[in-house]
Amino acid sequence: MLRALIRSMSSTSSPRYWMLQYSYVPDAVEKRAPFRPSHLALVSKYKANGTVVLGGAFAHPVDGAAIVFKGVDRETVEDFVNNDPYVINKIVSKYVIREWTVVVSSE
Repeated sequence: MLRALIRSMSSTSSPRYWMLQYSYVPDAVEKRAPFRPSHLALVSKYKANGTVVLGGAFAHPVDGAAIVFKGVDRETVEDFVNNDPYVINKIVSKYVIREWTVVVSSE
């Protein structure tokens, strides 16, 4: 019984989640301002097709951000990073892409 439950929880039929975590350069709030509209347009494009499910900057201090992707492969997240104006214009000093095992969700 327990093995069946574990197998069902790790089933490939569940959507894959990825967390993209950004670290920002110092003074990112000021430095990102010229690129914010195009960054938000990119995020909106991914949100519109259901790929991005949530995201935003960390607060107090604003030293990074996280964006959660659903139902895609790692390459899709990498494409997002490679096209993100924050990355292109060096507002992001470092990023990490991690597959995320969601255990509890409201969906």
